[in-house]
Amino acid sequence: MGHLSRRHFLGLVVVGAAASGVAPRLPVAASPRLAGQPALSDDPFTLGVASGEPHPDSVVLWTRLAPDPLAGGGMPDADVAVAYEVAADEGFADVVAQGTLDALPEHAHSIHLVVTGLEADRLYWYRFRAGGWDSPVGRTRTAPALGASVARLRFALASCQNWTGGYYTAYAAMADEDLDLVVHVGDYIYEGGGAGVRPHNGDEVFTLAEYRNRYALYKGDEHLRAVHQRFPFVATWDDHEVENNYAGDVSQDGITGPAWLERRAAAYKAWWEHLPVRMAPPTGPDLQIHRTLDWGGLARFCVLDTRQYRDTPVCLVGDGPVYPACPDLDDPTRSMLGADQEAWLAEQLRAGGVSWNVIAQSVVFARLQLFGGFNMDQWDGYVPARQRLLDVLADTSTPCPVVLSGDIHAAGHAALFADAADPTTPVVGTEFVCTAISSSTIGRSFGTTGLGAVLEATVPGLDYANADDNGYLLMTVTPEAVTGDFRVMSTVEQPTATVGTDASVTVTCAELGRGDTPPPPSTTTTTTSAASPVRATPRYTG
Repeated sequence: MGHLSRRHFLGLVVVGAAASGVAPRLPVAASPRLAGQPALSDDPFTLGVASGEPHPDSVVLWTRLAPDPLAGGGMPDADVAVAYEVAADEGFADVVAQGTLDALPEHAHSIHLVVTGLEADRLYWYRFRAGGWDSPVGRTRTAPALGASVARLRFALASCQNWTGGYYTAYAAMADEDLDLVVHVGDYIYEGGGAGVRPHNGDEVFTLAEYRNRYALYKGDEHLRAVHQRFPFVATWDDHEVENNYAGDVSQDGITGPAWLERRAAAYKAWWEHLPVRMAPPTGPDLQIHRTLDWGGLARFCVLDTRQYRDTPVCLVGDGPVYPACPDLDDPTRSMLGADQEAWLAEQLRAGGVSWNVIAQSVVFARLQLFGGFNMDQWDGYVPARQRLLDVLADTSTPCPVVLSGDIHAAGHAALFADAADPTTPVVGTEFVCTAISSSTIGRSFGTTGLGAVLEATVPGLDYANADDNGYLLMTVTPEAVTGDFRVMSTVEQPTATVGTDASVTVTCAELGRGDTPPPPSTTTTTTSAASPVRATPRYTG
């Protein structure tokens, strides 16, 4: 594949069409460099490499050229040619795709390369070159063929990685896991200022330049880079990618009119620039990110957007939980997802062809009374909308449903009842909630411990909760069951830590009313495994 012009780059790569042909399988010399390109004085690959959104025949490869990442990137205001290679082996003896494309200043010199023509269900290695510098070598993989029989899928679920809250010891542990994917359900950055375990680089961010510098700070962490380098990501956003608890076109901070839309446009663009996502860049304050990804015949990921289209919250008293709720809460016209996304999701869930429907979204879905009230920022604030989705999940002709959530800075597992307010109704789904990577947990925020046990005893359907520890979820999916291993860190307040499994929860399709066998009780095993050390430098170095 020859050099791509800017027009071809925008028309093919960014919109996710066939941006790269498959080169002949010829041996190449070690690290060939672009000829005739101006050299860059400093390494432009400070933010590493990443991949995402694997399809059976393609994957998105990402990097951003930024020799001075915390000061706007430090790149010239010009297109810069970037070479790439994709190989079927780590030593690049079997190169299957190669070419060059332009990194554009209007996109912060980020690259979103969709490499096509790949084989299904296999590993690949990739690297970039620009300005006389070589990137780290990344590893990625493609999805199994559509409808293919798949014995197992293993992925990590992550959210809420506030830089000021602590070190990314959870990512150091995750880099050593045996994973197919990482699913990130939001709060990849935090927009606020302030200090903490690690100080932010400045005050609260509002402009595109400020959001870019904040992403650069976060992606400068070696452990986050290592996980991106080793596993493909599937990501959605929550609120802190823009502003805490914002809802659609309403700012919690009272920003109105063009100023709010300008801020949202800047935030959405910076998110797109820094994640390996398969979509065109935003051109304003809107960006459609809800999408599906199939993993053979085993699972369909429905990735949701619970922020951009939600109606304005009601029944609010400050920023805390509300009880009793006000009459507006039962307004059937209100939506968390917006009418179009709701209809799209129902169609995807009913499409069939897979064993499991995996709904990846940001905020807690189950009914959760906390501190005597309900959090109006969660699905508890959108009761009719939640019931409409529960009605879809209750249809036993749809595949087995599992909901993945984050946001709350606590871990948990809950049964989803046909009527969220009535635990005597049938169980129609299951929800796994991951705790925060580094953000202050509920227990840390309120200076208490043991809240998880209180929640387990008082919230119907909640059979596991941990409000004290940071970490992530290790999810294993088979045709018959889904298992969540709740991985917890000994600390995020120091650069190194140990990791252990606090509990494992297994749910079968039969428990959700699918199949011919009577539904057995869910299996919740508290293991508190022997902690293992997390290396300061993860094993995988590329």
